[in-house]
Amino acid sequence: MAAGITSLSAMAIAAGIRGGRFTARAVTEAHLARIEAHDGALGAFTAVTRERALAEADAVDRSRAKGLALGPLAGVPFAVKNLFDIEGLATRAGSRINRGYAPATRDAALITRLNRAGAVLLGALNMGEYAYDFTGENAHDGPSRNPHDPGRMSGGSSGGSGTAAAAGLAPVTLGSDTNGSIRVPASLCGLFGLKPTYGRLSKAGTFPFVASFDHLGPLARSTADCAAFYDAMSGYDPDDPVCRDRPAEPLLPVLDQGIGGLRIARAAGYFDRSASAQALAATDRVAQALGAASGLEIAGVAEARAAAYVITNSEGGALHLDRLRARPHDFDPDTRDRFIAGALLPAAYVNKAQRFRGRFRKAMLDLFRDVDVIIAPATPTQAPVLGQRTFALGGVTLPVRASLGLFTQPFSFIGLPVMAVPVWLHGETLPMGVQVIAAPWREDIVLRVSALLERQGVVASKVARLGETA
Repeated sequence: MAAGITSLSAMAIAAGIRGGRFTARAVTEAHLARIEAHDGALGAFTAVTRERALAEADAVDRSRAKGLALGPLAGVPFAVKNLFDIEGLATRAGSRINRGYAPATRDAALITRLNRAGAVLLGALNMGEYAYDFTGENAHDGPSRNPHDPGRMSGGSSGGSGTAAAAGLAPVTLGSDTNGSIRVPASLCGLFGLKPTYGRLSKAGTFPFVASFDHLGPLARSTADCAAFYDAMSGYDPDDPVCRDRPAEPLLPVLDQGIGGLRIARAAGYFDRSASAQALAATDRVAQALGAASGLEIAGVAEARAAAYVITNSEGGALHLDRLRARPHDFDPDTRDRFIAGALLPAAYVNKAQRFRGRFRKAMLDLFRDVDVIIAPATPTQAPVLGQRTFALGGVTLPVRASLGLFTQPFSFIGLPVMAVPVWLHGETLPMGVQVIAAPWREDIVLRVSALLERQGVVASKVARLGETA
């Protein structure tokens, strides 16, 4: 059984441990062995917490041997983007500068909650510098490679999170999503990726990027695994000033409810003009399976992306101003120059972007009076080649680093819940992601849609073939 453990879902692992089919230690050792065998070529991890992982697994096995109640994620391995605090490690946030900081004295809130549910931490994952990246290429730690084609991008900034989950190095990983940094790697690596409503999950103990629209969430190879981790992480946290004090609304119990009565529309216009043939085909497949025949024009979506960029640059530049002054040469030049530009933005531009943000949010909330779900591409194209600087779409040459977030930014900067679902088109060797978008606090809807599509075989995730079956 050890040879197949790393291909199992988180839910299957938890059930197998509860049922005595295998031990938490065996599961952890299998994943550690796969990391050791393959991560050197993939670049997913920046630190492997081997001793901690084995100790946590042994604690689960002791509890089971004593007949004690096990948590819902007992023995399930996971790993986190390296902007999460991990006790004993410096919180890198993908940077050269931060790795010289003092080690964290305690874990981030979401790690603590997952540990309480029995999950086992495998380590910290590679990411774009200070989360300002869509490619998965890090100037200091090297790229996190797409396991379905290691010559291609994993997507960013949660690139290591996408690589690890798609490669079977961990069944579930955690990432952050400011402008699309969960949904982009989910799309390029063929994963389910959940960006919850802004304020739903605690950000305590994580390094910020754009505090006014940073989100945290899971990437996994099934809808149910995303739901299980979301449920374990949910709940108010007074240590996060923007975490909303709302009752927990578990997702696992609603996955089988189907989509009866939901009004579903396919985003058109802006989302058609800048999409590749594969992105359009994947979105059409999902929309047709859901009965979303008509296209929906969303007014102001291009302006929303522009406003998101202005706010991103401004908040990001302000956050890093002291580091930019003291250690400019320790930044990736691409990241540094964008932060400097953001720090120099006139206040009038930022104020205009924030005012538009409020109007766009209101318009989207009005739109959700008429529809319950919007379907849109997650990325404009499949995974580009590592180092690729531009691509052509619709006769226009676009920069890769900025444009992979064309379709994700308009929804994240107003805090909507979104699930990225993976589509494998016939004859294609790379996946293509599609966004399932709902009104604030309706994670239940996007997960119900995702679960139905998965049951129908319209969307699916798979462990990349890395030359062995472990």
